[in-house]
Amino acid sequence: MPPTPFDRVILGDVVLPDAVLSDGYVAVRGEVIAAIGQGTPPPAAAVEDHAGRLLLPGLVDGHMHTSSSTGWPGIEGASMSAAAGGVTTCVDMPYDVPRPVTDAGILREKVAVVEATSHVDMALYGTITKAGGVEAIAGLAEAGICSFKLSTYEYDAVRFPRIDHPTMLAAFREIAKTGLMCAIHNEDQELVQRLTAEAKAAGRTDPIMHARTRPPLAESMADLEIFEMALETGCHVHIAHSSIARGFELAELYRRSGARTSGEACIQYLCMTEEDLVRLQGFGKCNPPFRSAAEVERMWEAFRAGQVAYVSTDHAPWPRARKVYDGDIFASGAGLTGLQSFAPLMYTLLAERGLPATLMARYCAERPARFHGLYPKKGAIRIGCDADLCVLERGDFAFDASEIRDREDARWSPYDGRAMRARVAATYLRGACIWDGGTVLARPGSGRFVPRQHRDTYLGEG
Repeated sequence: MPPTPFDRVILGDVVLPDAVLSDGYVAVRGEVIAAIGQGTPPPAAAVEDHAGRLLLPGLVDGHMHTSSSTGWPGIEGASMSAAAGGVTTCVDMPYDVPRPVTDAGILREKVAVVEATSHVDMALYGTITKAGGVEAIAGLAEAGICSFKLSTYEYDAVRFPRIDHPTMLAAFREIAKTGLMCAIHNEDQELVQRLTAEAKAAGRTDPIMHARTRPPLAESMADLEIFEMALETGCHVHIAHSSIARGFELAELYRRSGARTSGEACIQYLCMTEEDLVRLQGFGKCNPPFRSAAEVERMWEAFRAGQVAYVSTDHAPWPRARKVYDGDIFASGAGLTGLQSFAPLMYTLLAERGLPATLMARYCAERPARFHGLYPKKGAIRIGCDADLCVLERGDFAFDASEIRDREDARWSPYDGRAMRARVAATYLRGACIWDGGTVLARPGSGRFVPRQHRDTYLGEG
């Protein structure tokens, strides 16, 4: 008898960036997609029937932190949460405890930990030291990082430093030679520090003051600095998280002047408001902070206008004890969990606004993969790509933070109890089912490091 042509066929409504193939299928041979179609599926050794469910490309979270609070041991738990959330590729930030990824040697060490402990595939950012780190840029690029990350605001002089203007300008010139993107944490340090000091002196340490001491102006001032340097150097400079539509407008303005500029929207800035910060207290604290309901609407206008590069989570699973508000919002850790809620929440936000799921395929998979140099290996349902899939079951659900697949003290979420219009029914990584809707089937080490696939990641838009 002739051999079965495919190892596995997965049935469902196939969601592409520009269309949905109802009653479709994705056929897998080895670890890659070998056929896509509609109607009667071809023969295969195994058939996975998800009829009536959406088959999306596995999500690519272009911005998350596994190791900012617990170090590299955090990779294992965060990647389990990703598997349960339909995220098959994580792009992990470099600000790790106790050593950020500032040279090729540290990168190789982190890659070894990823390949021993991760449940999903990972691409990795690199960064530079506060001083004297520019010379390590070429080596990091050669070693396979997907992008660089720098900051205009300092959280820690070693782990998460502010890079001063002369050093950042020199770094941009070197990064421009690599063709890679440089994402920036964009808040003006002098303004934030002064406003914070004034708030503390006045005894105002209640939750809303987190937003008041990090106003929109702190972002737009930082945006102007980094975009001017982008124009000067030719470096692709990217806002790592814009909570204001003004950031995307500025990126577009500078693109019209010839700069290579872009910006992403973290999902919280498409749905959470200052009222949520007051309600959630420390569990709603992130940087930049939540904005007004009116600003959320402006963010959606920017999204519809095609000004947003992609949507990410900025997942940062601080231990619960670090998030509890004890009367001083400035003492709580800044960051949210978001990996496991990413797919159901993004689908829900689109559905609530009458927007199609195809936008998820574009902005939560294909475009982040493109910007980070991972496409076409990652981020798409197309022949030859890795067979990474996120299966969504539509219906009425509620997100339950106690079900987060991570260490116990990371099982919290700003979206706990939120009504969702979908849940992740299955996740496939390179053709293998790693989440069946209730259990993470992947084992530590199932995930792999994904080096950048190509150099120039600038799309000329977003």
